Amino acid sequence: MKIISANLNGIRSAASKGFFEWMLGQNADVVCLQETKAQEHQLSAEVLRPRGYYSYFHDAEKKGYSGVAVYCRREPDRVRYGLGWPDMDAEGRYLQVDFDNLSVISLYLPSGSSSPERQAVKFDFLARFLPVLQALQLEGRDYIICGDWNIAHKPIDLKNWRANQKNSGFLPEERAWLDQVFDELGWIDGFRAVNSEAEQYTWWSNRGRARENNVGWRIDYQIVHPRLKDKIVSAAIYKEQRFSDHAPLVMEYAGEI
Repeated sequence: MKIISANLNGIRSAASKGFFEWMLGQNADVVCLQETKAQEHQLSAEVLRPRGYYSYFHDAEKKGYSGVAVYCRREPDRVRYGLGWPDMDAEGRYLQVDFDNLSVISLYLPSGSSSPERQAVKFDFLARFLPVLQALQLEGRDYIICGDWNIAHKPIDLKNWRANQKNSGFLPEERAWLDQVFDELGWIDGFRAVNSEAEQYTWWSNRGRARENNVGWRIDYQIVHPRLKDKIVSAAIYKEQRFSDHAPLVMEYAGEI
């Protein structure tokens, strides 16, 4: 079972850079996208319905902003659009597909880097989302939550960690929240379950030569239910082609959808 998560920073932009040709060559079971920055009616046929995939979109109401999507080879039993929070659902941040006892989620957490107001929105999202994660644990279903969580967890997860301790994405409060997710609730950072190496990043600033010099952050995750920990086979960050300022996270799991 292969699952891909990718923040495209504009689905139409990524399509023009060859993302969908690459995606179709991956033969993935599920592909979760974030920051699509488009409405469905704006998409070409190759983006709206890639060959061999069912497609689902949760767009932001604001054009050119946020949005998530899921492509899957098998038609889901159920699709859930949003969290039931009008403010965040208007930004298109949560899309869930269910297959038998497995649910795969495409999630795009708010960024707080643009202003103190947006950081407050991010903290509010985190406060509301923790009980959701707790409830998902108790449902009896297996979950894989893919997406851009906009938080680097530990110093190993970003190059210049000392200089970023007061910046959104590496604030002590944000990192402590992820500690709760992993240590208290028991969710598993799927990538770190099989890869403990340093300098493994999924996002790089467009300023300077950050990507060329690998001065990055690991803020894209596949966070899995503890029952799935032993089913993680591999995890890789695909950097050979550049589709956006993020790189796709490709993971394989034992079993099938």
